[in-house]
Amino acid sequence: MGAMPPSSAEPDLASWVAALLGGQRRALAKAITLTESTRPDDEVRAQQLLAQLPEARGSIRLGLTGVPGVGKSTFIEALGMFLAELGHKVAVLAVDPSSARTGGSIMGDKTRMPRLTVHPNAFIRPSPSGGTLGGVARRTRETIALCEAAGYDVLLIETVGVGQSETHVAAMTDLFVLLTLPNAGDELQGIKRGIMELADICVVNKADTDPKAAIRAQTELRTALTLLTPHDAPWRPLALRASALTGEGIAELWAAVQDYVAQLDLGAKRRSQTALWFDELLREAAWRAFREGLDMRELARLRAEVDGGRITAVQGVAALMK
Repeated sequence: MGAMPPSSAEPDLASWVAALLGGQRRALAKAITLTESTRPDDEVRAQQLLAQLPEARGSIRLGLTGVPGVGKSTFIEALGMFLAELGHKVAVLAVDPSSARTGGSIMGDKTRMPRLTVHPNAFIRPSPSGGTLGGVARRTRETIALCEAAGYDVLLIETVGVGQSETHVAAMTDLFVLLTLPNAGDELQGIKRGIMELADICVVNKADTDPKAAIRAQTELRTALTLLTPHDAPWRPLALRASALTGEGIAELWAAVQDYVAQLDLGAKRRSQTALWFDELLREAAWRAFREGLDMRELARLRAEVDGGRITAVQGVAALMK
């Protein structure tokens, strides 16, 4: 099974890496907790650990989002069980809203996926959003790397809901799945066009509740995707029907995912995503460095000038940059 990292303040990173590569769930859970810590010393240790992990190969990263009431957790459990029974090692990373009181996750995904939670081929980790989209993206990327190092070859990344966080999740996954309901004609009005443009596959879930409405919704989605997809796109987004309760469409979805993986160069896509992530982290670091060097009294004075209408916001920033 391999040795677990010691409990001292300075753990043996080599032993920890060995435990991770050996697939030890406890080592994986402790490593994820370390990366989620905001303590500066923990951040240093987490980066040291991540730097020793080999590059992941052969894994598939799926981002999943959906409209309210679409049954994301039930759908993810059905898909995860299907894959786990095929022999895949499945990691579910659920980005939960954070508790205002404790800062922890409040949705309890493990209680909503009871069968998948106890499957030996599955690992479920809810992570608190912390109230910031950028923080979610950074921690989730590192969690992905840790899960892949531990041998999980399919990663299902669930988001809070349809909103801005989806752009961050889509930027760290191989393909993005949007779940809708049979009354998609109404739901499409509430889905931002940007989210539709991110989707590689749209799935009408709960198709068993109203089969005719599900077929209509699938047709509407196909039309919308055709209009939104450039003619030279390497992948033509699909609209499928499924039911998490009956299992309808789950195998077809996985077949579509495999077609996607066969057609696209995932290595090139991930390298591009890593470059974008580097740029994002650089902007964050530059902003932190800039704020640390600011004269806070001068900042407060200029903000008051802007608030009072004595100077414009552009003039205030220009004065601050000088």
